[in-house]
Amino acid sequence: MSKQHKYRRLEQASPEEITALTDMVNQCSWRQTFHIQPVTGLLNDPNGFSYYGGEYHLFYQWFPLGTYHGLKYWYHTKSKDLAFWHNEGIAIRPYDRFDSHGAYSGSAIEKDEKLYIMYTGNTRDKEWKRHPYQCLAVMDESGEITKRGTPLIDHVPAGYTEHLRDPKVWEDKDMYRCVIGAQRQNLTGAAVIYESPDLIEWHFRGEIKTKLDDFGYMWECPDYFELDGKGVLIFSPQGLSPEGDKYQNIFQSGYVIGKPLNRNTMEFEHGDFEELDCGFDFYAPQSMLDGKGRRLLVAWMGQAEVDYPTDSHGWAHCLTIPRELKLHNGQLIQQPVEELQKLRGESVTAECMITDEHRTLEGITGTAYEMICEFSALEAAAVGVVIRAGQSEQTVIRYDHGIQKVTFDRSASGEPSGVKYGTTRSCKLDADYIKLHLFVDTSSVELFINDGEKVFTSRIFPQPDSEGIRFFTEEGSAHLKVTKWDLAKAVD
Repeated sequence: MSKQHKYRRLEQASPEEITALTDMVNQCSWRQTFHIQPVTGLLNDPNGFSYYGGEYHLFYQWFPLGTYHGLKYWYHTKSKDLAFWHNEGIAIRPYDRFDSHGAYSGSAIEKDEKLYIMYTGNTRDKEWKRHPYQCLAVMDESGEITKRGTPLIDHVPAGYTEHLRDPKVWEDKDMYRCVIGAQRQNLTGAAVIYESPDLIEWHFRGEIKTKLDDFGYMWECPDYFELDGKGVLIFSPQGLSPEGDKYQNIFQSGYVIGKPLNRNTMEFEHGDFEELDCGFDFYAPQSMLDGKGRRLLVAWMGQAEVDYPTDSHGWAHCLTIPRELKLHNGQLIQQPVEELQKLRGESVTAECMITDEHRTLEGITGTAYEMICEFSALEAAAVGVVIRAGQSEQTVIRYDHGIQKVTFDRSASGEPSGVKYGTTRSCKLDADYIKLHLFVDTSSVELFINDGEKVFTSRIFPQPDSEGIRFFTEEGSAHLKVTKWDLAKAVD
């Protein structure tokens, strides 16, 4: 693909092209019901997740004219309640010398009754070499966004390559700080810290000193915060090799937890790296602290360099539902925000014993729903649920009690996606009681196990009439309790 085509601007497309693309997108049978998704083209990283002016604001990377990673804009959507979202349109256009080849990822923070947006401006010189800038745009109470005419940070610190991006800013006790993803000159990933008294003048403080000196070739979308007295660093390392059930996707996202970051020495004492999500499609998570004191997180429900069936329909990807982060037994757990209960419509509840069988329950079918199923009195070798089942399609979630492992199987989930990286994902889970909390949309599944102890996020692409749900046990019995709610359309 030529550079001219890849970096086309929105105004270079004719009205007829935009109309045809929009019509094709709207006719796609895999359009989501309650997830944020692009009106056309490609969505990727969530950006600027914040609470400002009595509303939640969420921006995302957007290329409007195709499903490849072309010229990136920021698109804006907002919500009063984290359940229903309204599209506001383009927030940042990549028109200036410091973001000429894309307005890349960043974050937002309120100051002086305005929302300060810090992002990476991507540029290329005549030799096509990358030159990143850390930039500022400011949104006022009316929603108008104005770029600052010069970058905040106009060069890469010594010892690092031009892969410096994705600033995540926060207000600390003594000053503002931001963490930025970086690549060392020896081509290993890292995260660096800058400090500012006013969000305008920034000074390089150094690298966060971790024990992960050779852990992938680039750390994208870093995010540092403190929760219950612990320091947490979330980041997306690129270049990890698979290890058993871990690191199975092309790129990973996870976290380390430890003592709070030492602001003087930049030392961060922490435990092992843990993946945030065990599924197929989860990357570039970003968190924020809301007005209720909750640490909330949203991620891109997708992966780079992977083809998706919606590509041929003119759009790609969506964002996850908002989740609340909590610390439990030294691990981060994710739980759907309680506001999502506003989407609930009609409910159906059932309770029974099942033994060595696959069972359907009256009234429990669907393509866009929330469902909680609990397996107790567990005396079976395996239990689970089959969703989006049709004549030849099914998505299977299975817990093998004997080997203490959960498996998500999308080998027969419809049109394939990312088969190069396998069709199953698994993780260890030691439990005698299994609670599966599912958010199933037209073309996705978000699964929270045992109140967020494990999470699987995955896209699936079945036919519209594949709406069956079955529950099963193998080699024994279990008590099953199920509640299912149909969910309302949540994004305009």
